[in-house]
Amino acid sequence: MLPALLVVGQAPKNNPAPPLPRVVVFLGTSLTAGYGLPSPEEAFPALIEGEIGRAHLGYSVVNAGVSGETSAGALRRLDWVLRQRVGVLVVETGANDGLRGQDPNATRANIQAILDRARQQSPPPRILLLGMRALPNLGQDYTSRFDSLYPALARANKVAFVPFLLEGVGGIPSLNQGDGIHPNAEGEKILAATVWKALRPLLTP
Repeated sequence: MLPALLVVGQAPKNNPAPPLPRVVVFLGTSLTAGYGLPSPEEAFPALIEGEIGRAHLGYSVVNAGVSGETSAGALRRLDWVLRQRVGVLVVETGANDGLRGQDPNATRANIQAILDRARQQSPPPRILLLGMRALPNLGQDYTSRFDSLYPALARANKVAFVPFLLEGVGGIPSLNQGDGIHPNAEGEKILAATVWKALRPLLTP
């Protein structure tokens, strides 16, 4: 005897997955936090928030950048960041690992753990990974190992990817602050355009 609620020839309907929350979280270092800028509104996450508003997409933006943080630090505080449900997680970490000459294998393992942990959220967020490159003074072997870890992670995890966050900005004095590392307001505009191009397809209308 057929169950009373099952119509012959009709498959039972599965419950639809809950919608992703309309929140974009930027997990990052001083590059995300906007270190040295006159206002946090000049940092690229805030500029992207403006793009989201102009596109009427209805997402809020959380800047979870912490100056000086390594990938190990980002992993340690990830559970705190994910206390709120996240629709899109933008991962920018590892730059300080490279500045300190830390083992690229450890950096890769930390970022992989961040991606794994984020995907335990239900439903899991969409992820955008922002790549970084090591300074050339660390030697060819180190820079090759460090620079390759980001595309390898993007391929292995099938996540959206920006190969180099500082493309068109790094090493250009007019686009950086006096330390030669952190973008100035004009440099931040270029970072925002670079990230927005990769982020926009992840935001549903």
